[in-house]
Amino acid sequence: MGWENPPVPWSQLEHVLSGRAPAPPQPGRARPVGDGGDGPAFSRKRAPYEVGAPPPPAAVPVTVPFAELHAHSSFSFLDGASQPEQLVEEAARLGLQALALTDHDGFHGIVRFAEAAREHGLPTVFGSELSLGLPGPQNGVADPTGTHLLVLARGQEGYRRLSRAIADALLAGGEKGRPVYDLDALTAAAGGHWQVLTGCRKGSVRRALDTGGPEAASRALGELVERFGADRVTVELTHHGLPDDDERNDVLATLARLHHLQVIASTAAHYATPQGHRLAAAMSAVRARRSLDEAVGWLPPAGGAHLRSGAELAARFTRHPDAVPTAAALGRELAFDLRLVAPNLPPFDVGPGHTEATWLRHLTMLGAAHRYGSPVEHPAAYTQIERELAVITALNFPGYFLVVHDIVEFCRRQDILCQGRGSAANSAVCFALGITPVDAVANGLLFERFLSPERDGPPDIDVDIESGRREEAIQHVYERYGRTRAAQVANVITYRGRSAVRDMAKALGFSAGQQDAWSKQIDRWGPLRTADQATLDAADHDIPMPVLELAREIEDFPRHLGIHSGGMVICDRPVADVVPVEWGRMPGRTVLQWDKDDCAAVGLVKFDLLGLGILSALQHCFDLVGSALGETWSLDSIPKEEPGVYDQLCRADVIGIFQVESRAQMSMLPRLQPREFYHLAVEIAVVRPGPVQGGAVHPYVRRKR
Repeated sequence: MGWENPPVPWSQLEHVLSGRAPAPPQPGRARPVGDGGDGPAFSRKRAPYEVGAPPPPAAVPVTVPFAELHAHSSFSFLDGASQPEQLVEEAARLGLQALALTDHDGFHGIVRFAEAAREHGLPTVFGSELSLGLPGPQNGVADPTGTHLLVLARGQEGYRRLSRAIADALLAGGEKGRPVYDLDALTAAAGGHWQVLTGCRKGSVRRALDTGGPEAASRALGELVERFGADRVTVELTHHGLPDDDERNDVLATLARLHHLQVIASTAAHYATPQGHRLAAAMSAVRARRSLDEAVGWLPPAGGAHLRSGAELAARFTRHPDAVPTAAALGRELAFDLRLVAPNLPPFDVGPGHTEATWLRHLTMLGAAHRYGSPVEHPAAYTQIERELAVITALNFPGYFLVVHDIVEFCRRQDILCQGRGSAANSAVCFALGITPVDAVANGLLFERFLSPERDGPPDIDVDIESGRREEAIQHVYERYGRTRAAQVANVITYRGRSAVRDMAKALGFSAGQQDAWSKQIDRWGPLRTADQATLDAADHDIPMPVLELAREIEDFPRHLGIHSGGMVICDRPVADVVPVEWGRMPGRTVLQWDKDDCAAVGLVKFDLLGLGILSALQHCFDLVGSALGETWSLDSIPKEEPGVYDQLCRADVIGIFQVESRAQMSMLPRLQPREFYHLAVEIAVVRPGPVQGGAVHPYVRRKR
């Protein structure tokens, strides 16, 4: 049996091992909702994108080639009404030559976009619509101020330059949601590696045309050409069914000829299909903190901002027949497969004459002498350490262990209680370095559960730090490795059933009290998106169907960016070479624009510095014992086999005791009757999503007893 679960449920396997008749199979077993890692609780993990079954509808016959170079996804945060994958699926169905993702001021959704496009064989273009001249964050503003500059990257170098330019602006603003761009800096950053489109109504050319007429628009277009070059500026025409579309496009095309520029057609898509218009309007109202009735004067009067085929656009742009084929040609020219090369860890400062591998061995042996004594006294421990060091060196992970050791040592120097958690406790090297307090050799723990040549990616060492002082450890990482080379991982806050109902009810004009009352009625429905109509009809609720329909559409859409509970990325060069970094709401926190799943997909190495309240309580106890009795205690010296403690655990008298105070743990403890530390470790491990849903718990309890 390998390291993964067997292909049969554990309950059925236990019947076989016990010599009893096999249990009947259980069809339709749900997949575990947990991530199977060492986290303390259930957590969500995004699976890799797969083309769904049944296959998508038959593709639209491609009679006119076209590439959409201006599209916003849900990662424009309340300004795009389709997920990146939905845009890709519709673009593939329409037979587009390429698709550009141009979300506002960032690359939040490009990993998901690139994964889906790769599965569909759709060429990808990467860009962003930059918000110039913002006086402050624009949430709550009916018609956001400022000017837009639509930039598309030309290859990997253009992507890197655009990512750094966005990061510089986001950090220069000094507050979340307010980038501050400098046009001269953008001009210097471009270096011929960007393609600039004139963009939407908030682009400088369209805005000048609306306020000052053709002459003002010509001056604005001339400024773009002067800054970025005639071969790097393209005039964008849109046709959303508005009364002035044809006249405006005629003027823009004339200006393009005057400045010797190309003209392309675009849908400026904010949703994949025409059906997305209703949700897009509701999201705009939420962003403006108004109801749809109050926002009606600022909403688009026609729902035309969706993806279209080349043939449909050619019929709309008969007055400009070159606009559609030129867009297809430019899309093919700009498209590239995003293969981001994740930065390495920064080189670690080692002693004279040492490499990272030899320095890790030196520190490990010093710690082993303290933990185990001499090799003669404990040969098994040193044999295990040598084996682990060989694997760590072969996989080129010494630097990772040195970084974690440095963080732990900083905490010790500052008298901050901390310890490694999870599968890292299976490592004798981690025990010798003082990262974990559990002796992996004495407890017979399996090192391969933590690290082996067959496992993909770097090891995962989560460090628990007393919650009241974790910020000191985080700021130490920023200071040691540099603000630009360290950043926290984002947590993408998404709509769930309650928040979706509340916001959609708000958009439809219902009172705050009614919004809250309805949101509380869907506690146990499960995901709205997957609930069938019979489930909704049978549920005890009085939520209007228009609210429910919009809530089902927006569920799982990103609402805003938060900060991961403790994940940090450390690089040997600026993080912004890979993804933009922005300020978090918490002072002194900078956050990259991807969540943990996107970071893992690209290969960014993440360190988890987790705050734990029980460690603060333990540190307080140690301080009290030290001041009252003059005794010095630590995590290592706490007795682990006190009979009275296990009596208390077996009675489920565990309120306030970390990791065993949940209802599931309280139910398991009297049945399992742990009488030693190992039993307790197993008990905590089996009450998790994988073992519970895999049917391993009851067989284990029966066999243990």
